[in-house]
Amino acid sequence: MGAPAGVEITGPMNDRYDEILTEDALALIADLHRRFEPRRQELLAARRRRQEEISAGADLDFLPETKAIREDPNWRVAPPAPGIVDRRVEITGPTDRKMTINALNSGAKVWLADFEDANTPLWENMIEGQLNLRDALDRTIDFTTPEGKRYALKDDAELATIVVRPRGWHLDEKHILVDGQRTSGGIVDFALYFFHCARRQLAKGKGPYFYLPKMQSHLEARLWNDIFVRAQESLGIERGTIRATVLIETIPAAFEMEEILYELREHSAGLNAGRWDYLFSIIKTHRTRGRRFLLPERNAVTMTAPFMRAYTELLVKTCHKRGAHAIGGMAAFIPNRRDPEVNRVALAKVRDDKARESADGFDGSWVAHPDLVPVAMEVFDGVLGDRPNQIDRQRDDVEVTAADLLDVSSAEGGITEAGLRNNINVALQYLAAWLGGSGAVAIHNLMEDAATAEISRSQIWQWLHNDVTLDDGTRVTADLVERLIGEELAAIRAATSLDADLLDRATALFKEVALADDYAEFLTLPAYERMP
Repeated sequence: MGAPAGVEITGPMNDRYDEILTEDALALIADLHRRFEPRRQELLAARRRRQEEISAGADLDFLPETKAIREDPNWRVAPPAPGIVDRRVEITGPTDRKMTINALNSGAKVWLADFEDANTPLWENMIEGQLNLRDALDRTIDFTTPEGKRYALKDDAELATIVVRPRGWHLDEKHILVDGQRTSGGIVDFALYFFHCARRQLAKGKGPYFYLPKMQSHLEARLWNDIFVRAQESLGIERGTIRATVLIETIPAAFEMEEILYELREHSAGLNAGRWDYLFSIIKTHRTRGRRFLLPERNAVTMTAPFMRAYTELLVKTCHKRGAHAIGGMAAFIPNRRDPEVNRVALAKVRDDKARESADGFDGSWVAHPDLVPVAMEVFDGVLGDRPNQIDRQRDDVEVTAADLLDVSSAEGGITEAGLRNNINVALQYLAAWLGGSGAVAIHNLMEDAATAEISRSQIWQWLHNDVTLDDGTRVTADLVERLIGEELAAIRAATSLDADLLDRATALFKEVALADDYAEFLTLPAYERMP
């Protein structure tokens, strides 16, 4: 395999990797890195400065310097692109071979092919995921289990549209170096898919579409837009062909929704309410700000909490005002074909969740399992009928202030020992799976990904540093958490077949990100350094 000057691959070159890591694809990565890496680092530094201001007592607010964008009634995003006009049900999941086939066959309108929170950034996962997407578009993909069950694609007309989620701006790719520097994981994921699959998608009457995670400002959206323009120019693809949906999953981004749409307007496909990361972001951003920003235990916080209602209703209003899709979040409940009662509860909760979203004006929503596609589809069919979306439904009745978005203390619920134990138990199991290569994990009948693990460890850190007491009067201390970690670890070992070494490594990592005095911005950063 040839590589452009200054490009070094430090990961193993396994079977067929040379089909993805071609010289021309690597040249695109190198070009984007050299042009845009300084801006990525500047924006990450800007995040840190903003966090320092908030930790010192400043409250987030809508930006005065972009008021003219918010008040200009005339601008709109690009009209919906082929294949993503109707997005009433979207399924999410990692890009392993079996999931690729099942997601495309699921009956959902869109598959969020995830290189981010539902994935572990093992080198093998990242490159083989790209192979799986290309093979799927070429219809050469299949999968056979060790027991002999074979999976294959249905007819093209029935397949979901692929929308790729690259990694966030904070994550590096340590196995591809340009001029001796690590590259951006997001740029690598974007560039490899765009290079190999953009024309394949166009040939099918669709296009190269993306979900953009973890952004905290419209300037970060501007960076993505400039990358899109450069990549299209490099491959001779018409400007505006790329479309991207931005996940509003950080509290700073909630104050810049219109500006984010504006920056990406020729490439915009709307916004998504990334609810679980949004809760994580609220905790992380205000972790030292005392009881005003103290959430109850994670399972007590629902989408009906006033501050969450403000967030989702503002998102719908903003999107429809600008002609963009508003896509709802993922209900974490998953079915269990072996347990009828668990299955009944999961389906009922998902139905209620999607009924609320469709009634609020969302144009579609996420599910995490193929068995949930029919119930979500039925709910949205009942509201949309033959219409592909409800973008024309304006929410002029919605008025959301900065105070509404920051009214975290309005959430009802307590903090119990059971809630503390659940945070520990889920985080340990999830991190063990993550370190072993799996980023989407069913735990206690819920689909857990990196976002829910982040909530678990961040809540514990916040409780420890804000003198929180449980509902029985017990103060949350490091000694208490250490004791409960030992008890939950023993229970996990007794009840599961998780690898002992992975559990030990997960426990060490969890203690580092939950108990240390210094708060780790993302648990995936130290976790990634523990990977080969």
